[in-house]
Amino acid sequence: MANWQSVPRANFMFLHAARLQAHTAAQWLGRATRAYVPAHPHDGHTNLGWDDAFGGLVTHPLPDGSRLGLRIADLTLAFLDQNPHSLPLDGRAEAEVRTWLGGHVAARNLAAGKLDDPLPYAMPDHVLARGARYSLDEIGDALKVLAIWYSNANAALVGVQKHLAAKRLKAPPVRCWPHHFDLDCLVALPRGRTMGIGYCPGDEFCDEPYFYTSMWPEPSIPGLPLLPAMAHWHTYKFLAALAPAHKIVAAHDQGAYVQQFLDVSVAAALHALR
Repeated sequence: MANWQSVPRANFMFLHAARLQAHTAAQWLGRATRAYVPAHPHDGHTNLGWDDAFGGLVTHPLPDGSRLGLRIADLTLAFLDQNPHSLPLDGRAEAEVRTWLGGHVAARNLAAGKLDDPLPYAMPDHVLARGARYSLDEIGDALKVLAIWYSNANAALVGVQKHLAAKRLKAPPVRCWPHHFDLDCLVALPRGRTMGIGYCPGDEFCDEPYFYTSMWPEPSIPGLPLLPAMAHWHTYKFLAALAPAHKIVAAHDQGAYVQQFLDVSVAAALHALR
């Protein structure tokens, strides 16, 4: 994979902490899209794109044409337009972020109060929700690593998405969902079947970044093909082929390793869902 950036080893404890702060911060993008972007089916208006030039996640355009973004490497919120404004989150509490964001959306003739509408999903418990401040003291390096993971994952998944679309499969653009914080392309297959190809920065099932290929409805587990050594079939609460970060980072050629996983797992999913 030519555009793969080598991912350095990282302390997974700090990477976990970085992910939780970044996930919490990304909810401001989710709140803004729910408040101001016209609704799309299946909450499509709330999903986010990865912007390599910015180094972060960005919303669909707001009514004035601007987009709100979160730069991952240093946790900075920013309006991306001809008159950019940004807010580094380090040292700030959520109430301060709300004040800053509310002032800027009001200046754009948007109703700031809509930012306070409750999210329709539960977030992982975190001290930020109880008044603590964002802090990059221990997680600065981990955030930079997390940003590299997102950049690499977006490039890898976009490559697969384009390949599947060229085969006339219904493969939508790769997007990030604020709820799960993962990059995903959900491919619609005949007879209501779906295949998800994606990247997750870590969750309750695998507390480290990982790539995955999921299937629905779930095929018979004994009938699944063998996967390469870098991957395994995850079967607890959902069925998917997983390639975890610790195996990817240890690979001699990380990009080729991930490409092999995606090629093999997508082929296996398409075969299982025939």
